[in-house]
Amino acid sequence: MKLTEKEILVPASPGHRDLIAHLRNADELSAKAGAIPVRFAMSRLDDVHYQCELGVLEDKDVGDGEAPRGLFDFIPRSVERTDDFNAVFIVPTGIGSEIGGHAGDATPAARVISEVCDRLILHPNVVNASDLNEMPENALYVEGSSIARLLMGTAGLQPVRANRVLVIIDEHEIEMFANDTINAISAARATYGFDCPAVVKLNPPLKMSANFTESGRAAGQVTGLDRVQTVLEEFAGEFDAVAIASVIECSEEYHEAYFHSDGGMTNPWGGVEAMLTHALSVLYDVPTAHSPMLENFTVANFDLGRVGPRLAAEAASLTFLQCMLKGLQRSPRIITDVDAMREPGILTAADVSCLVMPDKCIGLPTLAALEQGIPVIAVRENENLMQNDLCSLPWAPGQLHIVENYWEAVGVMTALKTGIAPESMRRPLTATRVECRNIQVEESEKESPKRSA
Repeated sequence: MKLTEKEILVPASPGHRDLIAHLRNADELSAKAGAIPVRFAMSRLDDVHYQCELGVLEDKDVGDGEAPRGLFDFIPRSVERTDDFNAVFIVPTGIGSEIGGHAGDATPAARVISEVCDRLILHPNVVNASDLNEMPENALYVEGSSIARLLMGTAGLQPVRANRVLVIIDEHEIEMFANDTINAISAARATYGFDCPAVVKLNPPLKMSANFTESGRAAGQVTGLDRVQTVLEEFAGEFDAVAIASVIECSEEYHEAYFHSDGGMTNPWGGVEAMLTHALSVLYDVPTAHSPMLENFTVANFDLGRVGPRLAAEAASLTFLQCMLKGLQRSPRIITDVDAMREPGILTAADVSCLVMPDKCIGLPTLAALEQGIPVIAVRENENLMQNDLCSLPWAPGQLHIVENYWEAVGVMTALKTGIAPESMRRPLTATRVECRNIQVEESEKESPKRSA
């Protein structure tokens, strides 16, 4: 069983309309026997083609019709519930984002945004910072594919008090690194009541390698996933969430250059981590997160000196583990049963008030928000590698808000929450739109209907 990333060119839909259905029906993206699509991004669109990148789980034992619910399945929301104001905040992994592209450096933005909403739904990339996770109290820590399914209408989220987190780690050839990881888990149990039913050492270990797509997006390859599946099936019923720590192969030269780049290079590890967690969440409907283990003593002994602030959390960490343990401890359960999704307390697409994301990003969350009528706030200052003009999509009037920075995003969110049109606070104020209609009425329709006696 292998996870790989494929680059695919898909013909454009006229006017970019009905994009989800168009992508679902595209032969280039359709599920084939022995392959399950698990992750999707559009790196460039124009009026002729969409440059798409698709994470695919290849398994010779999976036949047509045996795959989980399709990646592009979509259920439109029939209402928007307005009792609470709930925001989704994403920074797609592996696209070199200026804010949130490194070790949890979107956390300050997340904490400020959380102050103007009742719940903030975010994914690990936003707040994972090695030994630090300062996510807001009202945040829901949700793996990326589960956020996509939430917005697509095919899954709901059930907040929990706590999870039992099964931890799977490499049986590292350097025993000290495995022991450091186990010590970090023990520290979590002793200090914040982390519930870990077992730590399972995987031998042979999971094989993960990092690489980059043509667009520059971080991706990679994963083999040996069937061994993880064996562990999950053996421990079925004993856990609510899964944490995985394993080595990600990356050249030592890139590794050292990255930390000396002051954030100028794309984080190479996040892309393949997202591929892994997307696959497991899709297969098992379970909250999942990954952290890398140190590869060898050469990497462990790099003298990185003083690194840029965005990279410091990783440079100062030994195991990179605590951020995901703390996040998974209360990560909401993923609900896919249609009847259960109607139960009180289950968050669905109907409960999402807005989506906040970097400008130029098009993935399933963007497309789902477009078709669900969810307002989208796109932040220009969060520069990234994507080459999409969001304004070219067929948004409803007032649905897309392009803002300069996260300060401005908070202002737009506050206006939406208050029920005030954001543009009414800006000047000049556009003229009121007035249209005249000359309506011809048939002679027979001019007579008033007679009242019955």
